[in-house]
Amino acid sequence: MAFIEIEKVFQKRDGRDILKNVSLAIDRGKVFALIGPTGAGKTTLLRVIDMLDRPSTGRIIFDGVDVTSSEKARLAARRRMAFVLQKPVVFNTTVYENVVYGLRWHGLEARQIREKAEGILEMIGMAAYARRNARTLSGGEVQRVAFARALATGPDVLLLDEPTANLDPVSASKIEDLVWGIIKREAITVVMATHDMSQGQRLADRIGVLVNGEIVQTGGAREVFTSPTNREVAEFVGMENMINGEIFACEKELAVIRVDGGTVEAVTGCSAGEKVLVGIRPEDVTVALTCLSSSARNCLAGTITYTVFDGPLCRAGINCGFPLVALITRKSAEEMDLQKGKQVYATFKAVSIHVIRRH
Repeated sequence: MAFIEIEKVFQKRDGRDILKNVSLAIDRGKVFALIGPTGAGKTTLLRVIDMLDRPSTGRIIFDGVDVTSSEKARLAARRRMAFVLQKPVVFNTTVYENVVYGLRWHGLEARQIREKAEGILEMIGMAAYARRNARTLSGGEVQRVAFARALATGPDVLLLDEPTANLDPVSASKIEDLVWGIIKREAITVVMATHDMSQGQRLADRIGVLVNGEIVQTGGAREVFTSPTNREVAEFVGMENMINGEIFACEKELAVIRVDGGTVEAVTGCSAGEKVLVGIRPEDVTVALTCLSSSARNCLAGTITYTVFDGPLCRAGINCGFPLVALITRKSAEEMDLQKGKQVYATFKAVSIHVIRRH
């Protein structure tokens, strides 16, 4: 049995469904990431799991107990959870006092409180800030205090709502390292909401994709990112090239797919005559000035439509009869002198194409 089970949960607000028939199973000691665009319902689902809000319909089963209708069971479960908000609020007092606030409600002796708080502050790298007023800290430091306050009570479940959304890249990286350290050291069950797909991939054991209040796909991180089940998931996880096509012919698992301007070959279980979406990740496209001699089955002539440089990388648009985006190194783009209108060849392997049936 899963540690947390969410069964057919709906949540209405102002007559509108915020969550629609959500069912999930989250295992003990694992990290489950809820990913999805802003406004998808991720925070609402976290609040329902934490039982801050009751679902309009459906059940939450925590550690084998239905906590949806029993106030006693709900309160008992909430004591075993901690919630770190996207914009945590700290009290206008010292970092130390912020951390021990929750511990005092647990009836611990002063010595136990001190030892626990000092240990937590040391673990998150904030021991030197213990006497600082928490409201004088930076955003990343405030987030660390929020983690310390949550961990001090020894929760079985840690709920994180966009833990790095408001931080600069350096602070975000430090918070991710902190989360990873907590996961490994404490073996806490973590449910994390994020719109950062790469963060979910880095930290999670399993991922649920939430779009417009519905769970549209669940699976391991690699599975979701490499084998999305529909266009919405594919576009969200960075499969920018989504092309309509129809399977023209098949030989075992190798299919020839008609697309605008030509054909591509892909490995798929679909059959001839099926209408499909052809998905190609930009990083799987190789750009060259001549058609490369390689094992790749797809080498398409095209014209550069734009280039955008971002640090060491270059995103290049190519018109191959259909628009294609390639992600290559800046060095390669400069060596080929990629300019708008330049003739190039786009190469990609049949196994790198993801084929989705169109319904």
